[in-house]
Amino acid sequence: MRRFLILLAATALTAAACSGDDAGSLATEGVPEANTNLPTGPSALDDPDADGLPQPLVDTRRIISGGPPPDGIPPIDEPHYTPANEVDFLADVEPVLVVEVAGETRVFPVQIMTWHELVNTAIGGVPVTVSYCPLCNSAITYDRRIETELGEALLDFGTSGRLYNSALVMYDRQTESLWSHFTGQAVAGLLTGTLLETFPTSTVGWAAALAAHPEALVLDRDTGFPRAYGQNPYTGYDDVTTSPFLFDGEPDGRLQAKVRVIGLRDGTDALAVQTETISLPGVVEVDLGDRPLTVWRMPGASSSLDTADIAYGRDIGSTGVFDRRLGDDLLSFVVDGDVIHDTGTRSSWNVLGEAVSGPLAGAELTPVEHVDTFWFAWAAFLPDTVVIPPPGD
Repeated sequence: MRRFLILLAATALTAAACSGDDAGSLATEGVPEANTNLPTGPSALDDPDADGLPQPLVDTRRIISGGPPPDGIPPIDEPHYTPANEVDFLADVEPVLVVEVAGETRVFPVQIMTWHELVNTAIGGVPVTVSYCPLCNSAITYDRRIETELGEALLDFGTSGRLYNSALVMYDRQTESLWSHFTGQAVAGLLTGTLLETFPTSTVGWAAALAAHPEALVLDRDTGFPRAYGQNPYTGYDDVTTSPFLFDGEPDGRLQAKVRVIGLRDGTDALAVQTETISLPGVVEVDLGDRPLTVWRMPGASSSLDTADIAYGRDIGSTGVFDRRLGDDLLSFVVDGDVIHDTGTRSSWNVLGEAVSGPLAGAELTPVEHVDTFWFAWAAFLPDTVVIPPPGD
């Protein structure tokens, strides 16, 4: 833990030395700004309980410093991208985040996200923030547009340097409200209660992403910040026998804190599928509310929190979650060798839910938002979640 704290401090000092980006120069890639439609008042970043602010949604005493100051872990505001088929800095098994919005796919290497946590960008003309929290090992993408009483507004996000339930707390630069990475909701500040729309975000191995989308744009290392991209500053953090950093919540004893789960949520329904109970490769079927889902786990993605070099982390697999309905048909899937087939047509599918051969070639399943994360984080934010399979089975 001492080494972990030293690394956090070093990150903060390096970031401070390299800072100087003008937030006003944020690249929105053709998306018009609408920030005049925002309320004004005190900053929750300065004091989440300040007079004039709405009642916070959480106990603000539990929003605690993780070490770095605001933006000490610097978000990427002016991202540069390289076509996937020209990328030369990723190993086949390195984990990447694949995000598709409005028909456009972009790829965000975890080796970069680990050092920045947030990317303010636009995909398919939609302004989004792609987020990754190393401490809870989760990736979520948000729409940066919100509706206020004054009309539509556009936000961009920074890292507050604080944690809640050991998870990243973001702040928006327009009102300096505090937001939960895990829920996408403002929990303190002028925008308290505002909820961001999210987009499905898949964590898969680089080879799988490249094969599926060779022309997709990939976030590259030209970030403006000197970082040891490819190195893991949290070596050994996903050891299931260790405790989460600065987690002060009540542990949910159904599973060990750092057991990996595939989290699914829909309104008041929430499921946590124990990742390692799915064979590698493997497929399971679950129902979330009235939606029949298929959950896939395929080999070929290393842990970003295991060894010092991310490319050499143990293979924890890629995951995908999809609606089993394709048109009027309800599909079921099996794994044959290392290939996923639907049982009806025996078409072959990749881990991103795309049929690559057989009668259904070219078909795509509807992706379902899921969060690959640690049990402690999922249970802290969604305590009524159902665990699959039930503990003890």
